[in-house]
Amino acid sequence: MLRKKLDSLPAGTVLDNYRLERTLGGGGFSVVYRALELSTDRRVVIKEYIPNKLARRDRNGQVCARSEQTADRFSRGRKLFFQEASTLATLKHPNIVDVFNFFQANGTAYMVMAYRHGENLQSYLQSRRGGLSETFLRTVFPQLLDGLELIHSNDLLHLDIKPGNVHICRGGQPLLLDFGAVHGFPQSRQEQPGQIISPGFSPVEQYGNDGYVGPWTDLYAIGATMRTCIEGRPPLNARSRHEADSLRPARDTFNKRYSESLLQAIDRAMEVDPLLRPQSVAEFRAALLQESPPATDEPRSAFSRLANSLLGRS
Repeated sequence: MLRKKLDSLPAGTVLDNYRLERTLGGGGFSVVYRALELSTDRRVVIKEYIPNKLARRDRNGQVCARSEQTADRFSRGRKLFFQEASTLATLKHPNIVDVFNFFQANGTAYMVMAYRHGENLQSYLQSRRGGLSETFLRTVFPQLLDGLELIHSNDLLHLDIKPGNVHICRGGQPLLLDFGAVHGFPQSRQEQPGQIISPGFSPVEQYGNDGYVGPWTDLYAIGATMRTCIEGRPPLNARSRHEADSLRPARDTFNKRYSESLLQAIDRAMEVDPLLRPQSVAEFRAALLQESPPATDEPRSAFSRLANSLLGRS
């Protein structure tokens, strides 16, 4: 869903060395645009920091705090966004979106990323209603874990992994997108100017200001994203699970089509208690790759169909 028109800059607006072409979307903390780099004519993606609970855009296009009460939090969040953009620009990995520039304008901060052709995983899931093959899961998610491991090795967290933030490029290569929630660890939620909650994908520690986040937080979201690829809908949200967990384990629900090791890895990643989850990407990867996928009677896997469609093959 697109943000309100008031929050988005109009097409044709020039920022730094970029001309905005259209608004791609937005969330609670940012607006995303497709743009053209004027000096090279290459297409890029630009993310603008504009947290809708803390800030608004005035008639002149400037982003300002909504009130005196939100001014400090907006200022701190803008500073963190800019610092994190500068850090992400140093993280070069084939499975992380390429951030190559960042700048300040209009009272806020911007992050410039490479534009890649392909298909959003959320869109692909909606068209297939879940049921993606084990081959797909074991091909895409180890690559995403490789990128996530680099993020964690730099003492950063993503904090908003979900199908909508996974892009499948032509050829089937996955990319982690949307680092608007990324921040350093270890620290309490009290240190953050705001928080992003994606129901079904955010674990319980992201719901309260006293929850400590870490690699285990991103791994819950990875597990929830994998389960969504199977089930076709987001899992029960973590707050409800914390109160009364009625989510049936994946190993009991989907064992007729998927291997036990895959389903057990998903269930471990989605433990409500953070201490029961894998504590690192390496630990989760070991569980995920414990066993080869079972033989399949499918003539072509979901992954093969997606990769071939993105390559323009029949």
